[in-house]
Amino acid sequence: MSTYHLPTVAERPQATPRTAYLVASGDLRESANVAGWPTQAAMEADVTAALGELGWDVVRAHDVDPETGHGFVSSQRMGLEVFKNVPSDAPLVVAIANWQYSHHLLAGLRTHRGPILTVANFAGDWPGLVGLLGLNAGLTKMGKDYATIWSVDFTDDWFKAGLREWTETGRITHDASHVRELSGLDALPDGPEKELGVALADELLTDKAIIGVFDEGCMGMYNAIFDDELLNPTGIYKERLSQSALYAEMLRVSEEEANEAYDWLVDHGMTFRYGEDATTELTREQVQWQMKMYIAALRIADDFGLDAVGIQYQQGLKDLVPASDLAEGILNSTQRPPVRSRDGSRVLHEGHAFPHFNEADEGVAVDALVTDRVFRAMGLVPDNTLHDVRWGEDYDGEFVWVYEISGSVPASHLGGWDKAEGWRQGHVFFPAGGATINGVSRPGEVVLSRVYIADGVLQADLFRASVVELPEEETRRRKDATNPEWPIANVVLHGQTRDQFMARHKANHAQLVYAPDAETADRALVAKAAMFARMGIRINLVGDVPSVPA
Repeated sequence: MSTYHLPTVAERPQATPRTAYLVASGDLRESANVAGWPTQAAMEADVTAALGELGWDVVRAHDVDPETGHGFVSSQRMGLEVFKNVPSDAPLVVAIANWQYSHHLLAGLRTHRGPILTVANFAGDWPGLVGLLGLNAGLTKMGKDYATIWSVDFTDDWFKAGLREWTETGRITHDASHVRELSGLDALPDGPEKELGVALADELLTDKAIIGVFDEGCMGMYNAIFDDELLNPTGIYKERLSQSALYAEMLRVSEEEANEAYDWLVDHGMTFRYGEDATTELTREQVQWQMKMYIAALRIADDFGLDAVGIQYQQGLKDLVPASDLAEGILNSTQRPPVRSRDGSRVLHEGHAFPHFNEADEGVAVDALVTDRVFRAMGLVPDNTLHDVRWGEDYDGEFVWVYEISGSVPASHLGGWDKAEGWRQGHVFFPAGGATINGVSRPGEVVLSRVYIADGVLQADLFRASVVELPEEETRRRKDATNPEWPIANVVLHGQTRDQFMARHKANHAQLVYAPDAETADRALVAKAAMFARMGIRINLVGDVPSVPA
């Protein structure tokens, strides 16, 4: 009879009454973790104090590392080790005052049996609210119950009431009265927009489309990866590409070709804020690499017959070349430098934007593809982009959100290339630099949406908003409070409050496209909803959507 050495599983510590364990996921970039730690530490102290007022103790599940100087979980392996010290049934607080990589905590959260609370600061400079929205979307995707809350300073009555509810019940109740789940196509009003959406979906389901993904899992966004089994029934398939192939293709782009693309931008009015120190300032060489990336991405898209493309960038490419954002924004612009095929015989996608799903977010991929087809079919400008739901404050009696994306808006959103400035990306996050497409989004009516996974199926939230014009000094204050090098959209949501939005939205991203007026925006929303529904995606209307009667 054989004798084997059997492994032993260490016992987890036992939960203690009225005690919560606290974990904090960080970035994969140590420079970001070090820079964000003071804000995180202050936020954790505030949350601990608020729980202390309720008679609760807080145990931090992992110490500050004396070598790095911060207390973030900075890798998936570290997350596995941290959860060995957390009682499986203990109340758990995930504290967020930064961008966090959700997969660092994924394994521990998936198997944790106690009540989970995600809590974030609501600030512009270190936006925990952005990390919270991304993590919440990941928890929703995996079907994990959680409670969530946020605060500016963790002393307001609303926050304290929510925290008390969680300590007593393990849940926090949020107002969802602004959400309408549609039963399907029959719930949409009959008319040409519905017919158009159905026809476009039937075309997609029959002919199919391919999205090219340059490496999945950007920025730790577990929520942004869509399984083929959910994606393929919509008519959309993935071409999995490597960022190394993109880099190799960039090396094949000639200096002359890159110069021609750059000259086109300058001739159309774009300006660049150049300096001499490449470590902290923008240089012409950085922009040259970005022009090569733009050309390379279109040629690879042509090679594989792609209908949309997504560049991951942050991990890997950031150590080789400048930021992808300028290339991304150019791709999403109808007016852009022409790019010829390698043999020079064709202009690639001449006269059209080529949908780029920023940060390789596959929810954005589905949305960008649908938006492009609907708006082009309606004779509208289809230029669309994701925005980070970055922050917001009241202004003149209404809540105005700060939407920003890392320098990659279509120029048409700013009013044209002559309204765009190239600023250097921040050196903490973008060591090789690169230019943004910076500016202020023009006032107008927009359709907003998000495609995500919940209850094991693809869903789409659609809502209406207005981009408003604020006084120049107020817009400048908001940019300075966040990332002044990034483009900003000052957004007023229709029929949903700050807290309703935060509790409902299942992503750190929202997809934005302009319409020429409110009536057209309402009609375009119906066409998008019809196309989504015909593709088998569950539709939810959020806030005031007058084009679809209740």
